[in-house]
Amino acid sequence: MDKGQAPMENPPPIAIDADQLRFELLSKDDLPQIRPLENEAYPDPWTQGMFLQEISNGTSHFYLAFYEDELVAYGGFWLILDEVHITKVTVAHARRRAGLGAAFMGFLERLGRKLGGTVVRLEVRESNLAARTLYERAGYEEIGIRKRYYAATGEDAIVMAKLLEPLDESTPS
Repeated sequence: MDKGQAPMENPPPIAIDADQLRFELLSKDDLPQIRPLENEAYPDPWTQGMFLQEISNGTSHFYLAFYEDELVAYGGFWLILDEVHITKVTVAHARRRAGLGAAFMGFLERLGRKLGGTVVRLEVRESNLAARTLYERAGYEEIGIRKRYYAATGEDAIVMAKLLEPLDESTPS
């Protein structure tokens, strides 16, 4: 490269159509695939025990998203009465900014609605502007703050919520 020439930027990830994703319920056998992505994504990653609790917790609905054979995202929610409480949504670093977060959220919302959910709530790091933007674009509104919610960093969490539209019984899901 010549002096003064700007380095080439990485090309943006190729968008993946949501119809190309395969969703699978989390199992114990999936944990070795999740751990590297989890450790890369968070300053305070979930432990193996936390993922095992998601598998055994009857209110938990935790899924992996695959594109072909590649794990590209994972996350889930707890269904408590009619509340879909998102516990985690993680997109593989190399696949971010390609529409996977929105596709995964759409999947979780549809599943939550099918299971009787009427509202979705979640917490997001105050500094995570990309996630906050994703949620705002999907119709979530800020409804509160949890002070010093994230123990490892002491960071506040923004609480966001969205009402789910009722299922239209006349159309197939």
